Amino acid sequence: MDLKALRREYLRDGLERENLEDDPFDQFELWMAEFLELDLPDPAAMTIATVAPDGQPSQRIVLLKHFDQSGFFFYSNYDSRKAQDLDANPMISLHFPWHVIERQVKICGVAEKISAAESWEYFSSRPRGSQIAAAASPQSRVIDSRAAVLREYEKLEQRYKDDELPLPDNWGGYRVVPNEFEFWQGGAHRLHDRFRYSRQESGWSVDRLAP
Repeated sequence: MDLKALRREYLRDGLERENLEDDPFDQFELWMAEFLELDLPDPAAMTIATVAPDGQPSQRIVLLKHFDQSGFFFYSNYDSRKAQDLDANPMISLHFPWHVIERQVKICGVAEKISAAESWEYFSSRPRGSQIAAAASPQSRVIDSRAAVLREYEKLEQRYKDDELPLPDNWGGYRVVPNEFEFWQGGAHRLHDRFRYSRQESGWSVDRLAP
C-alpha cells in the first residue's frame, strides 16, 4: 500500500516563546483544556512507551487519569508487560497526539508506583464491572480463550455480589515524574514549532528545537 500521497497542510500561526508558560505543567493544562473543549472521544488517551530488559521498546495506549505538579497518573495491572518493563527500567515516555488541533506533547520521566491507599481511592470510584474486570484479567498473559476470562469475571461477580470488591494485589497506579516536556505545533511547509522544557535544579529551562 502506497501512502506517500497522503499529506496535509498545517494552518496554525507560529508559536513563539512568549506564548508559552514558564512552567510546563501550566502549559500542558492550557493545551489540554483547549483539546477538552472539542468534546472528542477519549481526550485523555496517551501512548506510553517502555523498554524491556533486553532493550525491546513497546507502546500501548492508556488513559491519563490525573495530573498535578507532582506528576502524571495512570493505572495498570502490575503483572502486565508495561509493569514488568517499569520494574526493570522505570524510565518512560508519554505522548499525546492531538492531531485535530495540530499539536502533540511528549513527556519523558520516571514512573513510580503510588500507594495502595491512593490506588484504592481510584479503584473504588470505578464502575463495578470495571473493578471486576481488573481483578479477573491476567493482563498480557497467554490465555486459551476469551471464555476463560469471562468465567473468572462471572465467578468474581458472584463471589462479591453482596460485598465490596477488594483492591487486587496486582493492580494499582503509577505516577510519572517528568524531567522533560516537548510541545509541538504544526507549521506551514512543515516548519513546525517545537519547544523543550528540561528540568534543572533551579526550575525549568526552555529551548526551541529545529523542526
